[in-house]
Parts: sequence; structure tokens; C-alpha cells
Amino acid sequence: MAIDCLVLGAGQEVGKSCMVVNINGKKIMFDCGMHMGYLDNRRYPDFSLLSSSSDFDSAIDCIIITHFHLDHVGALPYFTEVCGYHGPIYMTYPTKALAPLMLEDYRKVMVDRRGEEEQFTSDHIIACMKKVIAVDLKQTVWVDEDLEIRAYYAGHVLGAAMFYAKVGDSAVVYTGDYNMTPDRHLGVAQIDRLQLDLLITESTYATTVRDSKHAREREFLKAVHKCVAGGGKVLIPTFALGRAQELCMLLEDYWERMNLKIPIYFSAGLTIQANMYYKMLINWTSQKVKETYATRNAFDFKHVCSFDRSLIKAPGPCILFATPGMISGGFSLEVFKHWAPSEMNLVTLPGYCVAGTIGHKLMSGKPTKIELDQDTQIDVRCQIHQLSFSPHTDGKGIMDLIKFLSPKHVILVHGEKPKMAVLKDRIQNELGILCYDPANNETVCIPSTHYVRADASATFTQSSLCPNFNFKRNCLEVDTDSGSKVMKTASNLQVYDVRVGEGILVMEKSEKAKVVHQDELLLALGKDKHEVKLAFCCPVYKGNTEESGLDHYSEQNLLACSDKNAWIQMLYGKLTCILSGLNFEDFGDYLVVDSLHLELCSKDNCPYRINRNHGNSSEVVFFCCFWSVADDKLAWKVISVLKNLTLVTPRRLCLKDCQMKSMETD
Repeated sequence: MAIDCLVLGAGQEVGKSCMVVNINGKKIMFDCGMHMGYLDNRRYPDFSLLSSSSDFDSAIDCIIITHFHLDHVGALPYFTEVCGYHGPIYMTYPTKALAPLMLEDYRKVMVDRRGEEEQFTSDHIIACMKKVIAVDLKQTVWVDEDLEIRAYYAGHVLGAAMFYAKVGDSAVVYTGDYNMTPDRHLGVAQIDRLQLDLLITESTYATTVRDSKHAREREFLKAVHKCVAGGGKVLIPTFALGRAQELCMLLEDYWERMNLKIPIYFSAGLTIQANMYYKMLINWTSQKVKETYATRNAFDFKHVCSFDRSLIKAPGPCILFATPGMISGGFSLEVFKHWAPSEMNLVTLPGYCVAGTIGHKLMSGKPTKIELDQDTQIDVRCQIHQLSFSPHTDGKGIMDLIKFLSPKHVILVHGEKPKMAVLKDRIQNELGILCYDPANNETVCIPSTHYVRADASATFTQSSLCPNFNFKRNCLEVDTDSGSKVMKTASNLQVYDVRVGEGILVMEKSEKAKVVHQDELLLALGKDKHEVKLAFCCPVYKGNTEESGLDHYSEQNLLACSDKNAWIQMLYGKLTCILSGLNFEDFGDYLVVDSLHLELCSKDNCPYRINRNHGNSSEVVFFCCFWSVADDKLAWKVISVLKNLTLVTPRRLCLKDCQMKSMETD
């Protein structure tokens, strides 16, 4: 089983988030966004990759939208009403309420004011939103009998959610955009500890670790206050929902404390509507905002009022929040044209700006001129201030989420390619989790979990309950009279009971899966047990007792054994010291470790002896090693030690040789 992920957008870039994930045959489109930096065919995901016949209802089982930002929802009316997708669409209640406002505002800016070719109409937006099914947080929704989805709080903006999707035993979480630290108006992302095959996470700030939030707030207020105190105007390009409310709360509090009377303006229309929705959806905000709601609504701004176009050229200081946030067009661009040529004015950019936008050009290094087109050029003499109030999590937050969920695989999206590569290496090296950073239009295929519910036969159950004893003698390091250290085998044994259920999974058509003992299967098939065994006769060289460094205790042990057992005892002592991590069992005539069996070989022509030229037989002793295929790696590890081993000649054998020679002389 596998999970296939086709990246249609936000692959090694920030913009037009869109990923189609195939989980056990169920295809989910996560987000359907547009790229704010392009006006050509790169604006939308390449939907033709889903179906050459444009039969998108068959190609997609459902669409899930994580939040209302245009880079996550901007292409949805185009895909449903122009391309012809009619299947289910899921999003949270706040996203369903706010997405049409964002879409209509974008349409007005691009078509009514800039004269761009219309991609979708107001009627398309209305028809699209009628297809949407709203969901609550942690509400389990069954798209069909196999596909289960669930939303989790993501912070970021009002109504933003991470989505969990599960088909059978395979599970995925797609984060969308999220924030792992709370801000003034929203809480921190929250999700259950889930068993996941795959986590698909944004990586906008993959390599950034933000400083103190309070330090950033102080720096922002200081820059704004300095500008207006000098008679300048402050332009804050921001999206209508999210940072606008957070910064308004910050300025409102500061204006109260400092008793300032300088006007703060919202560009009329969308932001006023946005504040109304924030008041209505107070339960989706931070705990602090909810707690103070009974006495004061945090979104009732006393010092903030609507802005009229006639005020653009009005004298005197002021602060203006204008959309869109990246100065990619709309009212923020109109105001920027008028205010940028004055050195007294300030443009402060509180969030991320996509490549290709004026905001990105200003953040990349203050330009003196910006060309809008062949006929329009803007002189830039104003102050530029960049300070991240982004509701995206930073690199530390991404790592914290991955550690918490501990998925088997991670895919990074919605980030800049070089930074994603750094984060990818960090995830793989520090967490040991396979990570991918695919480009647009690439497919990533990962293995998925598949569990089978099975019965167990009585024979298998009984075999699993039987003890499986392993024995291990301790090897101690002791000092000799000469001051050197030698290894001595202690007399006490450590006993382990390692129970392993070894069975065979049987799956017959129309029958429930069953685990049986291997002998039951052979009996049912009428077959005899067949086992492949490997063997090797390994030479081990002899040494002298005097060179061995054996103490009196070891010598007495050897002398108490038969000749054959003496060599086994000697080998056991050596191997347990050298291979201390393995559990050897001494059965007198032979040694066993797992399925590896070692015994003394007395055959002159042993069939398992490959090279027979080992010199004088008095210099070599042979041990036959037998093992199963499963323990091949272990066996060769032990054999490699045997080949380089030297065993002393047991003293009892030396005495017997002397007695034989004495009898021959007599």
C-alpha cells in the first residue's frame, strides 16, 4: 500500500497551495490557491494533470480548504465553476464566512480597478460557496464509508485548521498554515497525538527562529511613533484579516497608554467587515480575548476609523492599514504611489511577501525606483521598515510539531527551496524521519500502514506461551599476580525468558485472516517440514598454556572436562568475552547462540571444510558451525572472530600425550 502526493502548488515556493493526496484509492485535494506574484497561467495550479478529459468529479473525492487566504482558496471558484468540479468541499465555519469576502475583494481589485481579464465572477463565488460543507473543530466527518476527516485548531488566522485524513489504516495530516506561538488575538495550534504515515507541513520560515515577541512589538511601536511624531504618514500594507487585527490591538493599547490623538485608519470596506466577523466568531480567538469579552470586545477599536480616498493627499501625520499586504495591487499600491516619494513617510511590512510583488522588492533591499510598467515609475524615498509579525510558525515550531506527532514521513511545502533543503536535512539527521521537498507537478510516493485483524489458532497461542530460555554467563576482568588483567568466566548464570510468537498469517477468500503455527500449515498442505541450513567448518589455531595467561580457576575447569568438552569450554570463555553483546548457551558438547550451533569437528574429511591446507593438524582445531538463513549475518560475525582466534592447548591433553610417549619408550 502507498500514499501518492501530487504537488500542484507551493512546491519549493510560497504561493498557490494545492496538493492532491491519494490514500488507498481516495483522492483529496488539500487547498486550491492562487499565486499572488503571477498574472499569467502560473497563477493557478495545473489542473490538467488531474484528468486529461477534465472529468474532475472522478479525479477528486473531495476538496479541503485550510483557511481563507487567497494562496489557499483563490483558485477554488475557478476550479468549481469554470473547470467543472461538483464534488464536496470542506472548510471550517469561519473560513466559509470569510473566504467569499476575500475572493470578491480580489475580483474587484483585479477586474474592476486594474482591468485584468476576469477569471471568475461574483456569481461564480456565490455558487462555489453553496457547495461548501462547514465543519467544527475535532468533528469527525465521513466523506464516504472509507474516508474520514477531522479539523484541528491551527492558529494563524481566524478559522484556520489542520486537517487529518484517514482511509483504512493509512493516515495523513495536512497543516496548511499554522502558528505554534499565540499572539494577541489567536491561540496556539493544537492537535492530538496521532498515528501518522505522513505529515505535510508548511515551511515558510524553515530556518528562522524568532526573537522575543515583546521586543518586536516595542521596535514596531518605536518606528511608528517616531514617524508620526515627525509629521510623517505610516502605510501598513496588510491583509484584512489576521495581522490587521493584531496590530490594531497593539496600537490601540499603545495609543491609550501614551494618550495619542493621531488618527489610525482602516481602508474602508473589507477590514470593517472583517472586524464584524471577529466579533461574531469570538470563540475562535485566543483565551485572553474570550475571557475579557464580557466586559470589553477587543475588536471595538476606539482610535481606528474608516479612510476615504480624499485623505491620501491630506496634510499631517496618520497611520493607514491598506490591503493587499504585499502591495501587489489594490488600495495599498495606490497609496504607496503617493507616499513613497516623501522621506518623512514610513512603509512598514509586517509579514511575508511573495517574490514578484512590490513588497518583496522593498524587503530585498531598499530600491530608489520601482517600475510598475513601461510608463509608470515610482520614486522610493520613504523609510522602509520590515518586522515579522507573521502568523506562520518558525523553524523551531515546525520541529516541535514534527517531534510531537512523530510521523513516519514528512513532506515540506509552502517554503523557499534553499531553506526547505536545510530544514529537510535537519529533520532527517536530528529526528531520523524521512523527509521530502518536492517541486511543483512532482509526485511523491510513500509506503503506508496496513493492519489486518486476525484470529489465532490454539496451537499458535500455546506455542507463544511456552518459555523460551536463554542463558548467559558473566565475563569478569580480574588482576593477576603479575599485575596484568585477564578475563575470567564467572560460575553464575543469567537466565532470560524471551517469548516470541512465530506464526504464519493465512488469508483465504471470504474467510477471516488467521495466524496458525507452522506445523498446522504443513499438515493442512500435506507437506513435510523443510528448513535450509548453512554450515562451515572453521579452523582455530592452538597456542601454549604458558602463553595463555590462564589463572588457576580456568585451568581446573578445563581439567575437569573431557577432551572434547575442554575445547568447547575454552571457546565459550573466549567468545563470551569478545562478543559480549551476544547470549551464548553452553550445552557441554556444543555452543548455541540464536540458531547458530558450534561443535568440535573430529572428521578428517569434513564436507564443510573449504580449504584443507591448514598446516600441521597439531596446530589447528576445527569447529563446525551450523545456522539458518535468517541468522546469516550473525553467523559470519562469529566466524570472523573464530578465524582470528587462538586457543591454548588444554593441559589435560598435554599430559595424555606425555603418558603415551612414556609407554612407547618403555
